[in-house]
Amino acid sequence: MSVRDDHDEIEDSSAPLIEHLAELRTRLIHSVVAFIVGMVICFTVATPIFNFLTAPLCSVLSERGQNCDLIFISPQEGFFVAVKVSLLGGFMLAFPYIANQMWRFVAPGLYRSEKGAFLPFLVASPFMFLAGAAFAFYVVTPLAYDFFLGFQQFGAEGEAVVGEEVRQGLSVVFQGSAQEYLNLTIKFIVAFGMCFQLPVLLTLMGKAGLVSAKGLGDVRKYAVVGILVLAALVTPPDVITQIILFVVVYGLYEISIFLVARVERKRIAELKAQGLWFEDEDPEADEDEDAAK
Repeated sequence: MSVRDDHDEIEDSSAPLIEHLAELRTRLIHSVVAFIVGMVICFTVATPIFNFLTAPLCSVLSERGQNCDLIFISPQEGFFVAVKVSLLGGFMLAFPYIANQMWRFVAPGLYRSEKGAFLPFLVASPFMFLAGAAFAFYVVTPLAYDFFLGFQQFGAEGEAVVGEEVRQGLSVVFQGSAQEYLNLTIKFIVAFGMCFQLPVLLTLMGKAGLVSAKGLGDVRKYAVVGILVLAALVTPPDVITQIILFVVVYGLYEISIFLVARVERKRIAELKAQGLWFEDEDPEADEDEDAAK
């Protein structure tokens, strides 16, 4: 059990439950207003944002000598495409402010040492999400669309006479719906962005003592099965994308084990410096003793 010094204490607060709920309501209102403002800003520039999001598809089509043309298959589709672009862009634009509001609500209830431990993870989380989103947009999405568009069928030159009927070679080419394209692209971005949160989440749990490096290593085979299931659920049914997601998430899992082990070594070093750690508590010693038995 760790011993806290006199300086490591929760900030004094005698606010009753109603005041805490009122503060939570205020923080949520501010967050919603920030999201709406970000959404309105993105709605005014929805077309340039959407054009940017079509870059992977246009690149693949250009390599195949095709025009990058998407279509609306219903009158209201253009409006809903702009709304979806605004939702995604508004959330990403307002996220720093929303995170700051949540932090200001939670921070007074944390010990000072807990604040110092939790704050780096709060900062790392959006950066890891952006890293995952960028990886999905610039690496995974072009590969996926190149795979999908490989199933196009171009009619052969010339004509065939069947009875008295003249038939040309059948052509099945891509004429994509703007909304369907946007849905799939956002799915890629969100899926990889969330998967890149794995090291942040597991390292935070390791710092809280909820998981250990040894425990994560012991369930590695179950993690592999879980990652395979995740890859099958959050990606389209093509092997290339699923393999990429599996390799990335499994790599992040192994990185998480390394980070948790590093957190554990740091915690043990601090306890030894305070004289609160005994050698018989060393997990490596316990493992050696079990092996001897």
